[in-house]
Amino acid sequence: MAIDLLQAQGRSGHQADWDKEHDDTLVCIDIHQETHDVRSFTFASPEGKRFAFESGQYFLFDFPIGEESEPRCYSISSSPHRPNAFTVTVKRVAGGRVSNWLHDHLAVGATVKAQGPLGHFVRARENKKLLLLSGGSGITPVMSIVRDLADRYEPADIAFVHAARTPLDLIFRQELSLIASRMKGLRLHFLPETLVGEPSWSGLTGRISPEFIKLAVPDIAERIVMCCGPAPFMAAARSISSTLGVPASNYIEESFDAAVINEPATVVEEIPRTRVFQVEFAKQARKIEVSSEQTVLSSAKKSGVRLPSSCSNGVCGTCKSKLVSGSVEMNHNGGIRQREIDAGLFLPCCSKPLSDLVVDR
Repeated sequence: MAIDLLQAQGRSGHQADWDKEHDDTLVCIDIHQETHDVRSFTFASPEGKRFAFESGQYFLFDFPIGEESEPRCYSISSSPHRPNAFTVTVKRVAGGRVSNWLHDHLAVGATVKAQGPLGHFVRARENKKLLLLSGGSGITPVMSIVRDLADRYEPADIAFVHAARTPLDLIFRQELSLIASRMKGLRLHFLPETLVGEPSWSGLTGRISPEFIKLAVPDIAERIVMCCGPAPFMAAARSISSTLGVPASNYIEESFDAAVINEPATVVEEIPRTRVFQVEFAKQARKIEVSSEQTVLSSAKKSGVRLPSSCSNGVCGTCKSKLVSGSVEMNHNGGIRQREIDAGLFLPCCSKPLSDLVVDR
């Protein structure tokens, strides 16, 4: 059905654009096995709308698992120059509620709800000299960047270091090798930690280190570093980059566990001094005190009030709640739409009280 709609839209000679403020329904049109535990899921608009996104951005999905939807952020791995659809690439995680559901139950033709594109992990067009660092499934946003550059035929000087547990865990290995064979400005370095499954591996092994990076990218101090991967990997990458002379302003990372996005706060109202407000969680019949300098979520956690949460930074939208009464200062990073704010929803993780509050939780 979805493919027929797309074909019909194409024959009409006109395609509308996906409106991230109002459109929220996607249909899965393809599933591809990348490695033994990684799959790529491609989504399109049932109405054949075109997606405008930048490489490195992500979508916030609401997956229908059980009685309630499960929100998750997944980076786009496909090129922005193929706007009829986009792809996210997901690793099956042991015990992972959403990743296992996607691998086991999501099928071609299924519809899901999603919001996006979102995110600020994008390269400035003037940055021609990059080091892309990725670990494991953190390759997805930087793969989108590589595909973007390859489709542009844009002159660039890119060093790409991708680390994984074993050679069999190197996502996009064959495609990256093909791109590197044709894209003269791309230097590709794979770094498996061990050789399980491929004892004939002829390259280096181990974890990223200052010694390895100096060998692979001797001019790292001249590059913009863009990094995505597990928290320990990014901590190591951050330390190595600093040690090897990369200014903090030239180091950019993406993480949905603890995203750090350097943007000025949006101040709703100035508070002349610290005040304490009462916040009531109506469904739990709980009342707590929250300082004007604390977020609602952080105070709730300290007081034992249970609220769903993930990123704690206004990115994923997991904690989205109805504000029955009161006002807050909210500094979000894309995890909520303006029409949702207009409807009285807010994100407790990035909201500080400006008055007493009643929350529908």
